[in-house]
Amino acid sequence: MSVSYAVGLPNVGEFGDPATLVELAVAAEEHGWDGVYLWDHLLYRDPNWPVANPTVVISAIAARTTRIRLGVLMVALPRRRVQVVARETASLDVLSGGRLVFGAALGSMDEEYSRFGEDSALAVRAARLDAGLAQLVDLWDEFLPRPVQRPRIPIWCAGRWPRRAGFRRAARWDGVMPTFASGRDVSVVEFAEVVRFLAAERGSLDGFDIALEGSTGMHGGEAVVAPFVQAGLTWWVEAMGWWRGGVAHARERIAAGPPRGV
Repeated sequence: MSVSYAVGLPNVGEFGDPATLVELAVAAEEHGWDGVYLWDHLLYRDPNWPVANPTVVISAIAARTTRIRLGVLMVALPRRRVQVVARETASLDVLSGGRLVFGAALGSMDEEYSRFGEDSALAVRAARLDAGLAQLVDLWDEFLPRPVQRPRIPIWCAGRWPRRAGFRRAARWDGVMPTFASGRDVSVVEFAEVVRFLAAERGSLDGFDIALEGSTGMHGGEAVVAPFVQAGLTWWVEAMGWWRGGVAHARERIAAGPPRGV
């Protein structure tokens, strides 16, 4: 069983500078990482923090790289116009030569809806997400230019374990990126529960991606990642952020490269 390695970058705070994010992404490709994935926020909890537009940044990254997979994990689709997202993502897939992953979620901040007069109720957002994904796939086939990837751009969905609804949604698409109510430091046992649930929902995990965000050191990260790979992990997303040394540490960790050898 093999695993791919990505760098996960916030788009807020000291990571809210578009040029910095592009610099880190280019470095990730140069140092052997397989992907770069950005957060999606319109606002953040500290109103004094800058927030970069992830679609603009991913476009710049696509133009500056040739190999790495790209995506926004996760796009809060219920607060976006689906037809605009369809145009953006199809164009991004063409621009990148078929390297885009589309992540979809409800969004983690109610204020990103309520502040602009939109209904922030979870049930409403969930219904809009399901309808939006169906419409998005139809528009990818209808609009020109069409995405490069066939049968479509891969769609990964978010889920927050132990709630099941997000994982049932993800099982209908191409991948999942779970978060956990227990916090960032998830155990292999809890991760394996997610994998078993998805396998039962789908019947097979063939061709299905399971991503997990976590942290490894400059050396010896293989020992951290290997048990998750054995449990079914296909993408390890190395989490960068202000909580682990900020941009300066992100530069160092990216330059050290992914923990190959698992």
